Amino acid sequence: MNGALQFDVVGARGPRAYFERLTPRTLTHAYVFSGTEGVGKKTFARRLAQSLLCAAPKDGVLGYDGVCVSCTLFATGARHPDFIEHEGTLKIGESDAAAGFGAEDLTARDLVRQLSLASYSGGMRILLLGDLDFATHHAANALLKFFEEPPAGVLLLITTSAPSRLLPTIRSRAIEVRFPLLTCGEIAEILRRKGYDAKQTESGSQLGQGSAARAIAALEGEELSVRAQAARWFFEVVAGKTPEEEWATRETLSAGLETLKGLVRDWLAMRVAQAPPLYGDYARELNALPPLSPKRMSAILSRLDDAQHLARTNVNPAMASEIVRMALTGSASR
Repeated sequence: MNGALQFDVVGARGPRAYFERLTPRTLTHAYVFSGTEGVGKKTFARRLAQSLLCAAPKDGVLGYDGVCVSCTLFATGARHPDFIEHEGTLKIGESDAAAGFGAEDLTARDLVRQLSLASYSGGMRILLLGDLDFATHHAANALLKFFEEPPAGVLLLITTSAPSRLLPTIRSRAIEVRFPLLTCGEIAEILRRKGYDAKQTESGSQLGQGSAARAIAALEGEELSVRAQAARWFFEVVAGKTPEEEWATRETLSAGLETLKGLVRDWLAMRVAQAPPLYGDYARELNALPPLSPKRMSAILSRLDDAQHLARTNVNPAMASEIVRMALTGSASR
């Protein structure tokens, strides 16, 4: 990468290494950025878009100078004529109602129409669909035209924490790039940039469990109740009790399962490697748990993975929590 260029992204080591090997000629027409909420998928997508639209010359696809006209638009938050970002649910739209490339209420049919038009600057056009979900299967099917006949010079970036909810026909026509969990140091760096003090940064980096969004939610008090409910449920289940799954709702299931997975990992780390727990505020309770073999711990983590996979679908939250409960109950006596 040219020394005068920058690519200001925290974490994303694997995705960054992947795109550093690409050139504009080897870039494909669509990518799905998948991974847990809060690991930097949308930030990376925006920086990739800025890099590709930056006027500074470069051999690869990553890096922008921060001073060209295009970069100025990104820096000020102004609308770039060749970049549009739509977040959340995408509707199908009316067949005879056309919206501009920068319309706020962009629909799937709008995309099909607009992506066939020429670039404003004569270069690329880039569309970012963040946390993509479709209102109906018809809305998803409307985008298939893009994947079946992708126009030249157009790049589609999709971010999602539940790639299994995307149509298989869409996933099969895009390259999926998996974003790993952030390290505690990376979360701390993000929190420092957002103005949190040293104490909050240290606490948030631990509470985040790999997600900057989760760390911020915990610091702001939005996720502490879910974390506490899931932890209380965990320790009571291991003790042989049958508590209510207050943490297992459609809105909180994902966060609750991440808490449970973190506690199980701490259980394993403390017993096998005598390592300090990431959930330090539960060190006493974790230390009191019965010893288990690494093989059995691996089986529990595998069941947690199964529950997390189901959580990305429309499964009843009680079913996902029951998978975890049965795994923990079966392990408590071994």
